[in-house]
Amino acid sequence: MIRRKPIGEHPEPPPPPPAEAATQDPTAVPVAAPKPTAQPKSAAPRLGDLLVEQGLVTEEHVRDALSTQKRTGKMLGEALVDEGIIQTGTLVRTLARSLGLRGCQVRHGLADPTLLSLLGEDEARRLKVLPLFRVRDTLTLAMAEPQSLPTIDRVRQITGLQVRPVLALESNIVEFIQKYAGGNTDVDEFLTSLAETDVSVVEGEGVEDGPAADLDQMVAGSPIINLVNVALLTAIRDGASDVHIEPARNGTRVRYRIDGLLRDLMKPPPGMHPAIVSRVKVIGKMNIAERRLPQEGRVRIVAEGREVDLRVSSIPTLLGEKLVIRVLDRANLKLDMADLGFHPESLEAFQRMLKRPHGLVLVTGPTGSGKTTTLYSALDLLRSPERNLVTVEDPVEYQLDLINQILVQEQVGLTFARALRSILRQDPDVIMVGEIRDQETARVAVQAALTGHLVLATLHTNSAAGAVARLGDMGVEPYLIASALNGVLAQRLARTLCSACAANYFPEDELMDHAGLSDHRGKPLRKGMGCQECHNSGYRGRLGVYEVLEVDLKLRRMIHRCAATHEIERAWIQQGGRALQTEACRLALEGRTDLEEALRISANEDVEAEEPLPGDGVAVEPAEAPPVEEAAA
Repeated sequence: MIRRKPIGEHPEPPPPPPAEAATQDPTAVPVAAPKPTAQPKSAAPRLGDLLVEQGLVTEEHVRDALSTQKRTGKMLGEALVDEGIIQTGTLVRTLARSLGLRGCQVRHGLADPTLLSLLGEDEARRLKVLPLFRVRDTLTLAMAEPQSLPTIDRVRQITGLQVRPVLALESNIVEFIQKYAGGNTDVDEFLTSLAETDVSVVEGEGVEDGPAADLDQMVAGSPIINLVNVALLTAIRDGASDVHIEPARNGTRVRYRIDGLLRDLMKPPPGMHPAIVSRVKVIGKMNIAERRLPQEGRVRIVAEGREVDLRVSSIPTLLGEKLVIRVLDRANLKLDMADLGFHPESLEAFQRMLKRPHGLVLVTGPTGSGKTTTLYSALDLLRSPERNLVTVEDPVEYQLDLINQILVQEQVGLTFARALRSILRQDPDVIMVGEIRDQETARVAVQAALTGHLVLATLHTNSAAGAVARLGDMGVEPYLIASALNGVLAQRLARTLCSACAANYFPEDELMDHAGLSDHRGKPLRKGMGCQECHNSGYRGRLGVYEVLEVDLKLRRMIHRCAATHEIERAWIQQGGRALQTEACRLALEGRTDLEEALRISANEDVEAEEPLPGDGVAVEPAEAPPVEEAAA
């Protein structure tokens, strides 16, 4: 409640001026009339008058409330609400209108509980404010006294954000400060109170069905719908890559993946899981009656003023269906190779591979290592009106102009291999294969590279040199691999340090020796200490780490004679190749990540192996193969 002079309480009228004398003394000397004094400015309209003028209460109601005010000390508005004469929302709207501001009733879902830590409980109580939500550098703030400029300045000084004041009742603000400060966010109350919200998801909107609708332009009435929408928007706002909705014995667990690690988002109570799953299935145009088989779906939404694609996957588990929603936000897609973290020499080698008129370029790495982003950045470099670029993907994660993208649909027989054979009859210049999964796709891709096409593809291997053995395991002859392969790029994603909490530290000598940095002993490196900005992890964002193996004549001969993986890798490094561990440690020396993270992402790399591992090399003998020649530059 705004602490000011009680609104609506009429002061006692001033005593009437003394009556003029009936007669005046004729001998009195005339005195000049006093100069008129400036009239005080009209006071702001009182609450009681405003409510009466709007027909919300009667004068009798105001008089009764004034009597209650004198007896209990409550404010006039509180007295009217307590007596049931007006609703809280009516009181807030009337007060806000009189101040020329917006008003609100604080409720679960409108206020982000995590933002209270920006001010702290004590400061929020003292200032009678509650942070509601943050959009970029603007903080929307519920205030009991929104006209208090010192309070606004204080919040701006503490948070470093611009403040957008919104009027709310003091009792409402204090209630939620107490709940959020004590971690008492009751999900049952959250679901009940989230009856109206400004977010919703476009139902039945496919990627290919037309333009998406704006979330902020639709109002959803179901608490379950709003619960799902809040989870999605929170994931998009925080830059999450995936949202996991998992059944548990005591309810539902909702987590999202940020910078490669899962974090808890919310825990709805027992009994809500089937409704949440049904809502997500409706969004993704999936069969809500089928609970025994895995399903996939997709939807496009507009959130935070931009279009975002969501890919939905469901799978039955012992306790119920588990859902994973992949967030495909174009705002997170980096198409400029200079922004991906390449070392200048590695970037130059990769671009040389792409500029060749034909051949096979492979991008390898585990799931979630950023292979798709790298391929799209390569396509962005190659696309032009003079070229015919065709891709076959499963799924199509991002849509790019000047590129013909084909979605694999195995249920109707459109596989990678079948689509690739059909593409060869479409006069392509550049072909991108989302993933080489089987022998048939591998053979067709290699044949396409040998017949004058530039073929880009992904493969699941731990190192660049391991791609040669992987193709051999799929049944591709070594002489074909040697002739077709332009090069291989292997990559990982390293978590970058949070700039808000990064500090110097001295790694242990054993760790420095293991990383091959003995010469840097005693020198400080950087490490994230953990803060609110990075969820106390010490990391914020990720950066690519790459090793680029460009195939030259010497490596072609080694591939042709079925050299083992470790032999190819050793020969490449002797020629100046930069392995993953070398590149990761470079980032640590530059202060962009810490040494532990650098060694974690390159832990499987062992360039010093003396003996071939089981399965190294290509098992197929190169009988009667044609001589190897250097590929055209």
